[in-house]
Amino acid sequence: MSKKVVVGLSGGVDSSTAAAILHHQGYDVEGVTLWLMKGKGQCCSEGMVDAAFICEQLGIPHHIVDSREAFQSNIVDYLVSGYESGVTPLPCSQCNKAVKFSPMLTYAREELGIDCVATGHYARIKYDPDQDRYQLLRARDRAKDQSYFLYDLPQDLLAHTIFPLGEKEKTETREIAQDYNLKTADKPESQDLCLVEAHGSMRTFLDEHINQKEGEIVDQEGNVLGHHQGIHHYTIGQRKGLGIAAAEPLYVIKLDPAMNRVIVGNRDSGTRSECTVGRMNWLGIPEPETPIQADVQIRYRSRPAKVSVIPLEKGRVKLIFDDPQFGVTPGQAAVLYDGDVVLGGGIIERF
Repeated sequence: MSKKVVVGLSGGVDSSTAAAILHHQGYDVEGVTLWLMKGKGQCCSEGMVDAAFICEQLGIPHHIVDSREAFQSNIVDYLVSGYESGVTPLPCSQCNKAVKFSPMLTYAREELGIDCVATGHYARIKYDPDQDRYQLLRARDRAKDQSYFLYDLPQDLLAHTIFPLGEKEKTETREIAQDYNLKTADKPESQDLCLVEAHGSMRTFLDEHINQKEGEIVDQEGNVLGHHQGIHHYTIGQRKGLGIAAAEPLYVIKLDPAMNRVIVGNRDSGTRSECTVGRMNWLGIPEPETPIQADVQIRYRSRPAKVSVIPLEKGRVKLIFDDPQFGVTPGQAAVLYDGDVVLGGGIIERF
């Protein structure tokens, strides 16, 4: 791989340290910051200023790419459409593929003549010569592992991507940033989606884009237990903020956009023994033609669960859980693993 690399810089400590590591390893580094939207937050004006300062510290070029149109169509419109239809979209994996990695590599190739990109993500890439495939692996720091959000990257991107922090613990990243005296060494870590940082909360963002429409909160028999101001305020598995009193804890178990209803029930009623997953992207292995066994994560912070994967038509699979899972949510990603290796992933479909 070439010793020239474009590093995506958000203005945070992780991407800054990734750039510094590669620079000190002798790479010819150029920084790229994607302008995603206006406002505060690491992806916006504050992040661009910090990214520019890091490039000045390292003595490397800095480029700003106006990606607002791509972010609007691929993320903002995607989120709004999903929430309006009663699903809970996962923006990060969509953003990584459609807004960040692919456009950044295209920009690097066409504008800078560079065929390699790097980011501050916590994940690892390994080439498997037996299968002639690049594999995506969990980070060594399991608490920071971001492979769940990267499952949708195609082979061409994995082949031309470096994750300098994949073998690092977060504490090591901070220490390296301090050793290099980076401006971002002590910068607080971003805790939320960039949209949340920019708008204050996901609720505020959604209310700015979706008209509130009062509807009913009902149990499984259709008994009205309360009212809501829009189904986009709710997600499968939610317990807090329902605003209803009951003898036992109640959870959101289904959203009905046609009837504008939020259906609630006890925890047992919110478990699923199976689900279908569409838009599969196979990474670690070729698309299987027969059932396989794997571990699956149905949320970023969920524990891996044992599952049987049954191939279906049109890039879809059925997942049959060894143990029924709570909070299986349409719109979220189901990512399949074999140990640390990402086998593939896709989007959970509506029940």
